[in-house]
Amino acid sequence: MRVTWDEASVAERARAFLAEHDPAAMDRLEFLRARFDAGLAWVHFPEGLGGLGAPRGLQAVADRELKGTPDNQPGRIGIGLGMAAPTILAFGTEEQSKRFLRPLWTGEEVWCQLFSEPGAGSDLATLATRAVREGDEWVVDGQKVWTSSAHTARWGILVARTDPGVPKHRGLTYFVCDMHAPGVEVRPLRQITGEAEFNEVFLTGVRLPDALRLGEVGDGWRVAQTTLMNERVAIGGAPARRTMMGVVAETWRSRPELRTHDLHQRLLRLWVDSEVMRLTAVRLREQLAAGHPGPEGSGMKLAFARLHQELSGIEVEMLREDGLAYDDWTFRRPDTVDFIGREAGYRYLRAKGNSIEGGTSEILRNIIAERVLGLPAEPRADKDVAWKDLPR
Repeated sequence: MRVTWDEASVAERARAFLAEHDPAAMDRLEFLRARFDAGLAWVHFPEGLGGLGAPRGLQAVADRELKGTPDNQPGRIGIGLGMAAPTILAFGTEEQSKRFLRPLWTGEEVWCQLFSEPGAGSDLATLATRAVREGDEWVVDGQKVWTSSAHTARWGILVARTDPGVPKHRGLTYFVCDMHAPGVEVRPLRQITGEAEFNEVFLTGVRLPDALRLGEVGDGWRVAQTTLMNERVAIGGAPARRTMMGVVAETWRSRPELRTHDLHQRLLRLWVDSEVMRLTAVRLREQLAAGHPGPEGSGMKLAFARLHQELSGIEVEMLREDGLAYDDWTFRRPDTVDFIGREAGYRYLRAKGNSIEGGTSEILRNIIAERVLGLPAEPRADKDVAWKDLPR
């Protein structure tokens, strides 16, 4: 019999789970696996895949009841949670979903995203990484760039060109890439912050079984759109325990000697912008509860990038010479991006990447214009030209 879930029943399910699984008496990983099996990982997923088949909005109820118990360190596995999981759920086979989703959610297996290339960033569909079929395997050759977490990843979501003889959007196929397979080489990319959270990935004769293909051959662009739309919601619309606006406001309250009339006026405007973005994010998540994300997520990500850059700039300006301090230029390859937990200088430098990662602000404006506002599309002379015939 199908259960109709509401706040009370989800809360009761979570309390019953805790009654049988004492986190203080269990190994952290065992607890997380048990939570997944109980359907309390992401309640809107199907039963047996970490969910209850409940409305997405009831996740907050489960999280509230389980507050204080071991979590899955979401900052370390954000690509898996926000991008790979919804794509696997939408396009993966039953076997793929059962194999990948549980260790993805528990954090046992980290994921990365193998999309952008040196010659295909904003225009992703021009990517040149090739996948050639040999029997039940695909042989992959190419280079990917700006790959977060590739140095810790077990799996990657990969888009490769399988048919160069058709227009660029139609010759792509989507795969799960084994990051431990022979031929996968990961090299760090050092950023302006001194860290290397990003990587470039070289794929040389990498053999992937056809069982690691997501979706149909040649349908990779459609599958990738699910990933990209979820990525923009994950970056721009996810709720946060502490925000950049809150950090700057704390500085304003605690350092009255730094205040000026001009900074006050600018901070008030940014506070209004921050509230608009927060309320829009609430509405976006409510829309998301009714189905898959749409192009509206591009607007959230665009606003997020602008707001972070302006707020980090005003913070450095407000702190004067203290804002120029930087705690550590040591080269390292972090597992997470601690944007709020670092000092103002780091935030100012790291925010510069917000308008590039997850879709450049220029491309997002095109998406909003064409797919949200319904404005005429830009002329695209290469729309019906085979990829192999495009000038490069």
